[in-house]
Amino acid sequence: MGEKIDFEINGSAGSGYLALPASGSGPAVIVIQEWWGLVGHITNVVDRFATEGFVAFAPDLYHGQAASEPDIAKKLMMELELDSAGKEIINSAKYLLTLPQTIGTTVGTVGFCMGGSLSIWSATLDSVIDRSVGFYPGSSWERHAPVWSNYKNKSALIHCAEGDGTSAAPGIQEAVQAITSAGGDIAAFDYPSTQHAFFNNDRPEVFNSEAASLAWSRTIEFLRK
Repeated sequence: MGEKIDFEINGSAGSGYLALPASGSGPAVIVIQEWWGLVGHITNVVDRFATEGFVAFAPDLYHGQAASEPDIAKKLMMELELDSAGKEIINSAKYLLTLPQTIGTTVGTVGFCMGGSLSIWSATLDSVIDRSVGFYPGSSWERHAPVWSNYKNKSALIHCAEGDGTSAAPGIQEAVQAITSAGGDIAAFDYPSTQHAFFNNDRPEVFNSEAASLAWSRTIEFLRK
């Protein structure tokens, strides 16, 4: 359904995978990769969002690199410069708003694992992003150093795996408390009997179809509000 594209916005270049809704127009959402990179699972999620009526885009934060082994994925993740990744996400959002198919003046984000943290964090970077979804984000925000006060009048949704410690995990609690204190809205849902990456149907050892289906429906409802 979608295609890989290159774009330029405000003098900065970007690339990724774009899918447009069959209806011709819709709200914009950015899909942020796991530590594996812009792999088939992520492009499939982009296509699914387009099917649901969204203008969906996944920026290629690894610039053509991807991993199939955890050691390589970890290396790519650790080499990722957060400042650069944040700028790419914001530029991607601003690019989507230039498309004639995009409805609205703000963009939502959805991310998984590493991308889950980046998604929640990205809403602290610019007013162009006003709602974010994080699937099983990381346990610590030290590396991101988010300015949580920028969540005022914004919304967040976090999907928590039981294997990660549920919504009681310190990193999730920090986000919930900080976003609430900032005047934002946040909900964190727990999924019993799930492991990290339970949404990834390319990983049968952890995929949980019931939890994935519920998390997906909650995500679509949240982003449509």
